[in-house]
Amino acid sequence: MNAKRDDKHDADKHGSALPSPGFFARVRAYFLTGVLISTPLAITFGLAWWFIEFVDSKVMPLIPAHYNPEAYLPDGYQEYGIPGFGLLVMLVFITMVGWFTTNFAGRALIKLYERILGRIPAVRSIYGAIKQILETVLANQSNAFRQAVLLEYPRRGMWAIGFITGETKGEVQHLTEDTVINIFLPTTPNPTSGFLLFVPRQDVVILDMSVEEAIKMVMSGGIVTPPDRRSPEEQKQPRVSSKTYEDLDVLREKENSPILVSRDIAPRQKSDSTEDTGKAGQGEDDKHREDA
Repeated sequence: MNAKRDDKHDADKHGSALPSPGFFARVRAYFLTGVLISTPLAITFGLAWWFIEFVDSKVMPLIPAHYNPEAYLPDGYQEYGIPGFGLLVMLVFITMVGWFTTNFAGRALIKLYERILGRIPAVRSIYGAIKQILETVLANQSNAFRQAVLLEYPRRGMWAIGFITGETKGEVQHLTEDTVINIFLPTTPNPTSGFLLFVPRQDVVILDMSVEEAIKMVMSGGIVTPPDRRSPEEQKQPRVSSKTYEDLDVLREKENSPILVSRDIAPRQKSDSTEDTGKAGQGEDDKHREDA
């Protein structure tokens, strides 16, 4: 038996339909949608085009005219050139340098080159630092920038997103009682600059979001927030708590050991020390009088 749907009855039962937005509201929605789609594409295309032109302007003048393909273009097209050819030449050159350094002659030449640079004081420091950073970042076994973390900064009760760059070693770790790790704290909206912090491992909260999502959140100033992919049970259970010790003062002894003392106790200690000093002075005066 076929049942016929009564749309009119349903409309009367549930009430009238929602009013459709006006013409200007639809145009505004279309415009904002177009902005959200076209702006990232335009910025990406503009940055890529600027990078290609920058590389071409630096590489193309170094190519001899006999081997430069732009010299063989028709007269009306030589001023436009071949976009991206300089970038292609640079990529081929870097690949050839990597291949050359893998054989015996290339390794010997690199050792000689590094030995010469090692004798120049200013260049030696810059070259060594850049080489160490690149080897750490580009190595396959590296864990640099592999995890996003949450830490209290710049004070208790305020949280910031950072990135683990490695375990603290050497003098810094030997001087600290806790096991600390290296945390890079980026700035907004430029994440390439920031601060290096040595934070105890127990004070760091590992985030489930990826490094790319955390970088997007930092660059956008919190406008772009990645979704929480944890289970609903984990989302309801807080993992950290802010504690502000407003009634404590940090006093340091001569051994530079931090001591937390209440503000109410600190004046008492001062008054007690003053009374002890006064009693000691009075005792010395009485002793001098007896001797006299």
